[in-house]
Amino acid sequence: MWMMEEFLSPRDACRILGVSYITLWRWIREGKIKAIRSPSGRYLIPRSEIEKLKGEEKRIERVRAVIYARVSSNKQKEQGDLDRQVELLKKYANEQGYIIVDIITDVGSGLKEERRGLKKLLKMVVDKRVDVVLITYRDRLTRFGYKYLQFFFEKHGVKIEEVLHEEKEPLEELIEDFLAIIVSFAGKIYGKRSHKVRKLVEHNKKFLQETLPVNINEILENKQ
Repeated sequence: MWMMEEFLSPRDACRILGVSYITLWRWIREGKIKAIRSPSGRYLIPRSEIEKLKGEEKRIERVRAVIYARVSSNKQKEQGDLDRQVELLKKYANEQGYIIVDIITDVGSGLKEERRGLKKLLKMVVDKRVDVVLITYRDRLTRFGYKYLQFFFEKHGVKIEEVLHEEKEPLEELIEDFLAIIVSFAGKIYGKRSHKVRKLVEHNKKFLQETLPVNINEILENKQ
C-alpha cells in the first residue's frame, strides 16, 4: 500500500507539523498518525499521513474569546483586583484552548450602563468578532439585567462563561451601588436637585454607618 508513497523522516515531519519529537511519538503511539520502519530500522512517516493530519487541523477552528473584567473603583484597581481578574481569565482561556482576541476592562459601577469597555464588548458581539465572553462573576458584567445580556449575546451566537460563579463581593462595592440606587429612584421622584434627595441619601448613609463596621465617608472618598 505504500509503494508509491513519499516518506519523511521524523525530523521533517515535526518541522512540517510544527510539533516536537515527543508530541510526534505520542501521536504515533495513540494511532493519530501512522509510521513504518525501514529495513535499516529507521521510522518513516508517509506524506499522506502528514497531509491528512494537517487537513484535520484546518477544520478545527479555535474559539475566539474576549476577556471582560471590571472593578468598581480606582482603589480596587490600584490594589491589583483588576489585574488578578485578567490573569485568572487568561489562564482559563489557555487551559480551554481558546484564542484571546481582546482584553476589555472597566473601572466603574456595575449599575453604570455607559461603560466604555462594555460598549466595546457589545459592538464586538454584534460584529461577530467573538465566540465566547469570559468573566469571573456575572456581576462583573452587570449588576442587574444579566439575563437580558445573556439572551442578547446568545442571539448573536456568543456564549458567556462565568469562571468562578460564587463571589464574596467587597462590602464597599455593595454600599456604593446601594446608595446609587437610592439617588436614582429619589431623583426621579423628587427631582435630581431636590434637597429631599440629599436628605434621603444622608439618612441612609447614617443608617449604614450605624449598622455596618465601616467608614461610609471614607469608602465614598476612595471611589473618586
